Amino acid sequence: MTPDFFTSLRRAGAGIALAILAGTAQADPMHGIAMYGDPALPPDFEHLPYANPDAPRGGRMVTGEVGGFDSLNPYILKGSVPWQLRFLTGESLMARSLDEPFTLYGLLAESIEVGPNREWVEFTLRPEARFSDGSPVTVEDVMWSYETLGTIGHPRYHGFWSSVASMEQTGDRSIRFTFDEANLELALLAGMRPVLQKAQWEGRDFTESGLDVIPITSSPYVITDVDAGRYIELTRNPEYWGDGVVPFTNGLYNLDTLRLEFFGDETAAFEAFKTGEVNFNREFNVAKWESQYDFPLIRRGDFVQAVLPHSRPSGITGFVMNTRRDVFADIRVRDAMLHAFNFEFINEAMTGGQQPRITSYFSNSPLAMQPGPAEDRVRALLAPFADSIPAEAIEGYALPVGDGTERNRPGIIRALDLMDQAGWTIDGDGVMRNARGDAFTFEILLEQGSSENQSIINMFVESLTRLGITATVTVVDGPQYKERSDSYDFDMTYIRRGLSLSPGNEQYLYWGAEAADDPGGRNLMGVQSEAIDAMIEALLTSDSQEDFLAATRALDRLLTSGRYVIPIYQWNISRIAHDKRLHYPDRMPIFGDWPGWQPDVWWWEDS
Repeated sequence: MTPDFFTSLRRAGAGIALAILAGTAQADPMHGIAMYGDPALPPDFEHLPYANPDAPRGGRMVTGEVGGFDSLNPYILKGSVPWQLRFLTGESLMARSLDEPFTLYGLLAESIEVGPNREWVEFTLRPEARFSDGSPVTVEDVMWSYETLGTIGHPRYHGFWSSVASMEQTGDRSIRFTFDEANLELALLAGMRPVLQKAQWEGRDFTESGLDVIPITSSPYVITDVDAGRYIELTRNPEYWGDGVVPFTNGLYNLDTLRLEFFGDETAAFEAFKTGEVNFNREFNVAKWESQYDFPLIRRGDFVQAVLPHSRPSGITGFVMNTRRDVFADIRVRDAMLHAFNFEFINEAMTGGQQPRITSYFSNSPLAMQPGPAEDRVRALLAPFADSIPAEAIEGYALPVGDGTERNRPGIIRALDLMDQAGWTIDGDGVMRNARGDAFTFEILLEQGSSENQSIINMFVESLTRLGITATVTVVDGPQYKERSDSYDFDMTYIRRGLSLSPGNEQYLYWGAEAADDPGGRNLMGVQSEAIDAMIEALLTSDSQEDFLAATRALDRLLTSGRYVIPIYQWNISRIAHDKRLHYPDRMPIFGDWPGWQPDVWWWEDS
């Protein structure tokens, strides 16, 4: 992590906490808002520092996706929707800069105003704002969108809405939200909900999904061609309302066509890239990057490779254990799984040992838990929960390290000891059983198409046989996977949670107790911990950089030492290969390759 993170937080100077606590936060309409301090860009900024305002327009970007889809509405729970559509087809009142930890600038809204302690926030819409069909974006559209999404939309939108005490129109183009709790982040979250066209949904059931209704938004891209399960094509709207109006969008949305091509598995998608049918590819396997990118398009220079840095946390990627199931309710069993998972051997087999492991949820950033015992503010935050949290959360924790061999004898011995402590032993037939004679078995649910995950799991299953454990691997198609994961119908499955430099209310969605059992939620591990909820509350109400860092590091300790996920690789760089005619600015934002950067800042140039 570069010092840019701390620089951004320090821009407000030493008065950040005093400004918030003393009630002197901004009282006049502003062009942007930062979680702490002031936005880095002035009111008269012309474009984002990582955008090219002189970029030409035209060309196309084609990506290869694994799986399929049966819906084009990313704003509801029902249906299988390509994850990109939420970012490509939606616009909100404010837009997030990728070059600051958490700062928003006006998009549909021309200004934002907050109460002395951010107990309310008011937005004024731009008079030029238009939906893709040319109709104006109105306060009525905004109010309908927020209430609809907050009540019957995707559960990701419910948390914010539950904190809104009132929503009222305060002028022809103004709307105010008043909150029922002290939470500094809510004013920013209010600016990040998608705004949909109310008129489109009159007489229609918003909760029903399908391919026949495409939500109308104000986005620069509209879906223009669909072949069910095969591809989705989006076209830049030549009448996009924001062109020449919104400084934030200056230099963005340069490509004429964005196309998502869908394939049955990763191998087929890569073959399409090698032939040029796909012209943009992210590579997550370093061994493959170094050994399989020697094909004609690369050799001729028609396609190029790039390695790009970023300064965001690693997040968590790996295999999550569902603590709602008895098989993984005991932390000693989950710990045994971590010891049995032979990461060093797997990493050597999959990447030649070149891919570093995720060491905690916020690793690769200053927000990560520090080695050794908790100290100072972190220890003080954890101390009240000492009797109900893993001792290692305070004493210090690190992931187990195998010996690098296929048998991983030390790891297996430790796993056997942990299983014995949890009441499981191997009988005379070599089967792990409890005192009642029940065999220890569980199911690993995977989505069809991920050959790499299946290879990793196959090696893990082999290790488990040495413990007398039978793990059944079930591979299902996209819709079945979504249905089962939404209802938490699994023992273990794949998880990927990207985390930002400014964690906030989304942490409740990921690991909060209140929504842990809500269908379609993000808390796949099912954790319900008073201590975790308290750390999330602490980071949300922090009034200084020091308290914010302490709360996040304490949360990281709880999540990591709780042994809910078996982590695999971290990607602290992005490996991208693409058509040489696709370009991006040299200046990378601190978030790096992240939604809002690709395809947003890219352009097409033949020379």
